[in-house]
Amino acid sequence: MKPITFSCRETLRFSPKEIAAQVLDVSKWTGFHGYGPLPGIKAAEFETRTPRISGSRIRVTNADGSSHVEEIVAWEPERRLVLRLGDFSKPLASIATHFIETWDFERAGNETKVARSFEVYPKSLVAKPLLWVISCFLKRAIARHLHEMRIGTGGNGVDVRPAG
Repeated sequence: MKPITFSCRETLRFSPKEIAAQVLDVSKWTGFHGYGPLPGIKAAEFETRTPRISGSRIRVTNADGSSHVEEIVAWEPERRLVLRLGDFSKPLASIATHFIETWDFERAGNETKVARSFEVYPKSLVAKPLLWVISCFLKRAIARHLHEMRIGTGGNGVDVRPAG
């Protein structure tokens, strides 16, 4: 079934490698606050961390008690990161098979243009309209999270700018 897609863009004052390092720092994941009924992240921890990073799996617990796993499927920290979100708890498990999140980086002077794209895969045609509504909230949450990264907070008041 054709996925629901969207993309958010922001220019950050980090290098691609610094952004990738923030993605690996699961202590910063609680800076994702969700949007509207879409919950933020309460905790994230590695289930598996591989030496090459690809294949690493991160268990995420959301503020509403729901959970999912994010697997890093492509790790090119200078250019692109791809994560597969799956193993959803209910109710999301009833309407979605998985999500693909892609971070694309383009260096521009001392900043990096970031595009975060999502492919959201519904389980059925019946589930697609509800998943589309959820994807609208997810898009707003992603845009806000990127903006918070731009202004130097992880969404929780913690300065995430690199030292120096």
